[in-house]
Amino acid sequence: MSVDRRLVLASASPARLALLRQAGLAPEVVVSDVDESAVRAPRVAERVALLAAAKASAVAGRETDALVVGADSLLEFRGQAMGKPADAAEARERWRRMSGRSGVLHTGQALFDVRDGAVQARDVVVTSTVVHFASPSAAEVEAYVSTGEPLAVAGAFTLDGLGAPFVRRVEGDPAAVVGLSLAALREQLGRRGLAVTDLWRR
Repeated sequence: MSVDRRLVLASASPARLALLRQAGLAPEVVVSDVDESAVRAPRVAERVALLAAAKASAVAGRETDALVVGADSLLEFRGQAMGKPADAAEARERWRRMSGRSGVLHTGQALFDVRDGAVQARDVVVTSTVVHFASPSAAEVEAYVSTGEPLAVAGAFTLDGLGAPFVRRVEGDPAAVVGLSLAALREQLGRRGLAVTDLWRR
């Protein structure tokens, strides 16, 4: 049974939008414009949770009736949080360090239920997935960096794009590595008395 609730994605990420659409959902995109550099936390998982909540909160404040999803991802590699590389040199250096090793991709995800202009419920979860990297050659890294893709994503890699051949395997939720856990979203909706199928638009 379809439910007439608007789903709003508080993110400019094309990968997150594509994931939701592939899952039969039809979110509207409203970019949060949150200053991510201002959000700090002692642990990487805590930081992505705070970032996701901040994005959802910023957009929820502009809505009157909607389910607002905010998300953020960071790679934790040897205790260090890795967002988007600052430039090509940093992307190359990251791949030099990550080659043949593994890290944990943390994705924070917030679902804010807005009704009558007020947030009725906030649900924030973190999905953590171990990512095992291959050992690309220097030429492969150079070719990858030259595409610009690793500069636009957390951890300087993708699972759904040009970086996919350089990931050997993942332990956990692959969708969360792309940017948003569909399994977690289903559970979050369930806690609001909704089935993900209620929001299918195809």
